[in-house]
Amino acid sequence: MPKFTPDFSFERQCCGPVCGVDEAGRGPLAGPVVAAAVILTPARIPEGLNDSKALSPKQRELLLNMIEKNAQIGIGIAEPEEIDRANILGATLVAMRRAVLALPCLPDKALIDGNRLPDLPCEAETIIKGDSRSLSVAAASIVAKVTRDRLMIEADTRYPGYGFASHKGYPTQHHLERVAKLGRSPIHRRSFKPVSLVKVM
Repeated sequence: MPKFTPDFSFERQCCGPVCGVDEAGRGPLAGPVVAAAVILTPARIPEGLNDSKALSPKQRELLLNMIEKNAQIGIGIAEPEEIDRANILGATLVAMRRAVLALPCLPDKALIDGNRLPDLPCEAETIIKGDSRSLSVAAASIVAKVTRDRLMIEADTRYPGYGFASHKGYPTQHHLERVAKLGRSPIHRRSFKPVSLVKVM
């Protein structure tokens, strides 16, 4: 599998504003899926942008601060109930659409991480591993990841005992043990196994 370094080549193919779109939270058993859309300012692109998974939490926080100061950002969220109703792919595409529509201005084109396009009122292109190939998508991956992590840390105060602040809803051994003991919380995805097999909190 070839390794990529994100650059601005996809964005330069369009004359008008281009946003990168990515999501965080497809795999967890609890919490929302969060999408972000980011329009970078070509003359003020923060250094160090990369796939959020390749960065430390501290690096992501620092980069988010720079993105917020130098780019346009839109956030879209699909809650657990929507995930259960529409399935995770459908909810992810809805969150991506919401993120693009939440931008201060509609871009001429959207670069979407992955291989499925959300329904958008602008031109769009999918990019496999877009978060490691496009700087705009990399920025969106950072915004989505940090935003979702903050939401799960806040959820830990509302639903203590599950460890949401540490595992962010992902199916770690500790999380599975807590679900087995406490049952599912209101933010657990009821359609996801093993959550679907346990009682309500």
